[in-house]
Amino acid sequence: MRQEERRSASRGGPLLSMRDIHKDFPGVRALDGVSLSVGHGRVHALMGENGAGKSTLMKVLSGVHPAGSYTGGILVDGEPCAFSGVADSEDAGIAIIHQELALIPQLSISENVFLGHERARYGVVDWGATHARAHELLRRVGLDENPATPVSALSVGARQLVEIAKALAKRVRLLILDEPTSALNEAESTRLLELLLDLREQGVTCILISHKLGEVVRVCDEITILRDGRAIETLAVERDADGTPSVDEDRIIRGMVGRELDQRHPERIGEIGEVRFEVRDWTVDHPARTGHRVVDGAHLTLRAGEVVGMAGLMGAGRTEFAMSLFGRSYGRHVRGILLKDGVEMATGSVTEAIRGGIAYVPEDRKSLGLVLDDDIRHNTTMAALDRVSARGVLDPGLEAVEASRMSERMRVRSHGATQVVRTLSGGNQQKVVLGKWMFTRPELLILDEPTRGIDVGAKYEIYLIVRQLAAEGACVLLISSELPEILGMCDRIYTMCEGRITGEVPGEGADQETLMRLMTRTGGHP
Repeated sequence: MRQEERRSASRGGPLLSMRDIHKDFPGVRALDGVSLSVGHGRVHALMGENGAGKSTLMKVLSGVHPAGSYTGGILVDGEPCAFSGVADSEDAGIAIIHQELALIPQLSISENVFLGHERARYGVVDWGATHARAHELLRRVGLDENPATPVSALSVGARQLVEIAKALAKRVRLLILDEPTSALNEAESTRLLELLLDLREQGVTCILISHKLGEVVRVCDEITILRDGRAIETLAVERDADGTPSVDEDRIIRGMVGRELDQRHPERIGEIGEVRFEVRDWTVDHPARTGHRVVDGAHLTLRAGEVVGMAGLMGAGRTEFAMSLFGRSYGRHVRGILLKDGVEMATGSVTEAIRGGIAYVPEDRKSLGLVLDDDIRHNTTMAALDRVSARGVLDPGLEAVEASRMSERMRVRSHGATQVVRTLSGGNQQKVVLGKWMFTRPELLILDEPTRGIDVGAKYEIYLIVRQLAAEGACVLLISSELPEILGMCDRIYTMCEGRITGEVPGEGADQETLMRLMTRTGGHP
């Protein structure tokens, strides 16, 4: 469906209307009279800070929060709808792809695509028809894979495409994507965004939730901004003959945070001191693949008060390096020397690493950083229980005080330290992980993708915390796939490719082209 046809369809009335939606959780009003209108064959962005209500609104629309658990109305093509569950919304042609993908790794692509609505005759699955239809859907989303391939063998980007194929198998009219590119590299993100534009041409309407402002400006026709559970405004994105959009990133940020954000990254405070930590000839072998080396002879230094960046493409070995440094929690045959103030450290376990002043904020906060079903209090103190104990006995009162104090310092938005972490927004979960390791009083803080999947306002707050920690004399190693983040935050930058350190450049004066050139060079450090 072309642009003119989409506009014609839109003039006949919106595909979706949500009117005056209110949704409460214990102690929190998540949605406060939100209205949303989405036209036929459009890509409509839903923007806002973490906790603004975006995901909650889409869970209302998709039946995750069923009718009766909220007030207000939903109309699809002008017809009132009251979805009692996800199956009802899917029957209406609405499908949601959550940030945490709902695929079963052990099953094949075909089995995942048709799970719950198998193609069967007389109660027996017709595998020929299943694989044939799956092949058609994979071709439609641009994924060149055998439908019999197990999902566990696919990259994260390919799994996202399988999720979209799964939605298309249900004859989706309205596709909701919640942070679809948060875990993808640049090439995979570009591929996914191009697919959204292709689906729009085919008449599929998309609602995109994303914190990546550049992506939103690139592909969206309208942008609705939520703030504190309310719909603030909807911006129409027009493009001139050169394709330049009428809405820029600063305009979106102003709507999201309610003010101008003059700087994306705070200024460095404090001075850089002497070398505190040095890594020499660090080598790590893959834990399962014999003969495969994931880190090869890495060498780097970190100075007191310094934020050091590590840039590299997906698969470069950055996370593997960080995890192996943190008590050898990744890999086998980990070799090399870690010096602290010129003295070799024991790094044989996570306990030894913590005792040596090392803290690691992992890339995957949900699986590796938090106990989601526990509260803020216990998550904050679990890595340093000795600080809230007396003679080996936990002091609950002291724990509550210290956890509340750290939550306040981290600016965690919650209704108290006893709130279960799972109920927090992604940005606030990340602040809890950061607070957990700040509570250990680290001398070296390793941050692995610390702002992935969080909004620009929460990012700035985390940057401020990192700057303050460095100003107090700690060393920070910042691993990020976002080059603007690396360039804006780091005093010095190492690049990595295929397990080797390939370059070292000062943060001041560095640019994305220089980093990308070093990130794709397979040779060692010059």
